[in-house]
Amino acid sequence: MLEGLRAAVRQITSLLTTSKLSEEDLEEIEQYVVYKLLECDVALEAAEAVAKNVGLLASSLKVSPFGSRDKLAEELMRQAMIKIFERAAWFDFEETVLSLKKVEPVRVLFVGPNGHGKTTTLAKVGYRLRKRGLSVVFAAADTWRAGAIEQLKIHAETVGAEVIGHGYRADPAAVAYDAVSYARKQGRNVVLIDTAGRLQTDVNLMEEIAKISRVVKPHFKIFVGDALTGNDALDQALSFHRYVGIDGGILTKVDADAKGGAALSFVYATSKPILYIGTGQGYEDLKSFSVEWFLERVLGQ
Repeated sequence: MLEGLRAAVRQITSLLTTSKLSEEDLEEIEQYVVYKLLECDVALEAAEAVAKNVGLLASSLKVSPFGSRDKLAEELMRQAMIKIFERAAWFDFEETVLSLKKVEPVRVLFVGPNGHGKTTTLAKVGYRLRKRGLSVVFAAADTWRAGAIEQLKIHAETVGAEVIGHGYRADPAAVAYDAVSYARKQGRNVVLIDTAGRLQTDVNLMEEIAKISRVVKPHFKIFVGDALTGNDALDQALSFHRYVGIDGGILTKVDADAKGGAALSFVYATSKPILYIGTGQGYEDLKSFSVEWFLERVLGQ
């Protein structure tokens, strides 16, 4: 998990500890940082931002003897990445849901491309909320993919949620609206809205997701993206953000992500936090994301 990024950071810190850090050296180091991060699926703009941060912070190393630079170089890389994560307003999703549910059902809209694990991820979030004592309704608004409604019903039965659906080819916005109405009448705490996966280039389907958002006015719009797709996931997240204005992201298959650049890229591009990461197929395999967790694994602490 994140092995590539960890190796890249180690190589960058090694270069920082052995360089004289002249102006020419710093220029070469910044180019090297960009190159190594691109290898790890960090988007170009994010890689350049980290490199610039490294260059700005490197002045603290110039006055240090070569033999004492190791820890300082590591801390420099830590601060360079923290500056990227500071672009997002981080929040505790579950605690926020707990505070909001006192007023009305909390509405959460899940969006993302085909095959990125959106339905399973929604079920994992439902599982976590059920463990917090909340009542949960699943809205079966993916009315296009064969088997999507049945899959959601199986998840609901397993985690103890309810499902509201109209069947295939129904209007997804109507399904979502009815699920919210049901939750409001029955006093349920949370509505998690599943939607059909769609490509960011399909204007009609993107308009459809925008319609669902207008109809139910979700408290949270969460993008679910596969960490293994690299910069494609970033482009997709940006497209969904333009259409509906996402509030955060969930990265799936992080356990199989050897490169590790998706988190930096997502936060840099969207200025939104990563709420969870998927680390397996089980309901327990959805972990809260934190900057400290990420830095510990990348810096090898």
